[in-house]
Amino acid sequence: MGLGSFIRKQFVDILQWVEERDGVLAWRFPMQDKEIQYGGSLTVRDSQVAIFVNEGRIADVFGPGMYTLNTRTLPVLTALQHWDKGFESPFKSDVIFLSTRLQLGRRWGTAQPVTVRDSEFGMVRVRAHGVYSYKIADPALFYREVAGTRGEYTVEDLEQQLRNLVVANMADALGNGGVPFIDLAANQGVMSERMQAKLVPVFERYGVALENFAVESVSLPEELQKALDTRIAVGMSGDLDKFTRYQAATSIPLAAQNEGGIAGVGAGLAAGAAIAHSMSQSLLTPASAPAPAGAAPQAAADPVERLQQLKRMLELELISAQDYESAKADILRNLSR
Repeated sequence: MGLGSFIRKQFVDILQWVEERDGVLAWRFPMQDKEIQYGGSLTVRDSQVAIFVNEGRIADVFGPGMYTLNTRTLPVLTALQHWDKGFESPFKSDVIFLSTRLQLGRRWGTAQPVTVRDSEFGMVRVRAHGVYSYKIADPALFYREVAGTRGEYTVEDLEQQLRNLVVANMADALGNGGVPFIDLAANQGVMSERMQAKLVPVFERYGVALENFAVESVSLPEELQKALDTRIAVGMSGDLDKFTRYQAATSIPLAAQNEGGIAGVGAGLAAGAAIAHSMSQSLLTPASAPAPAGAAPQAAADPVERLQQLKRMLELELISAQDYESAKADILRNLSR
């Protein structure tokens, strides 16, 4: 190798980043044993930012465009290096290119169930999955907090951290809003908005802008999923009285089967027990029992419906098998009259 070739390899007169593959967020221009030629050119393409770093400190930041490198275009680096106006020597500096393109369709999900404190069902363990999009909004902050001195920083490197942030903030976002989780699960748009509002400032701390966040699916415990299906069905039928009876009959076993549920119900257990007792008494009373004096006559309850309610209460252990058989016999006996 001739002396001229050796010298040319030690000086860089063109700085640019041609993104040869997707998924790279930050790329450090290879500067080992090289210096930047004074008066050289810097090309920053659309959706890119270039950062000059002097001895570990961020100096000048360049957006898209073509630049001639001199004391006028490098004011911060000029001040740090104490260059005079006649400076024309090659100089050392680290140059980091960052991609500011929107990263679309990134997946997130809970590897393990997340425990959410719910105002209605106590502690609920849920899994959730969805998509989100983001981009680098503050290159200097992203360099300081995330990319650092690495030669290359990729989407996969960042998303390991972002997914952890999503999961860490999910329980707080869903459990402290005062809206029962079962209502949010029935409207994933509301859940998505709540999660995005919670995560936007979290992402901003790392120089990243969360552009969109969507919840695509929520996996609930089987018991809670049944409650959700019933609430949807009742809402469609408009029969709030049936839902009230259902809620009273299922709140206790649902709470007991979710981690921490009994503690979460607390004083509500007594109220639930009183409602259940009232329901059982009304179902166990034969249909032929005389109405209190002065009471308005009421239509006889549907025997099939009463039998279904009794069966449900037996399954939930709200009445004993003996009570069930006795009430069942009374209902069937009244049918033969």
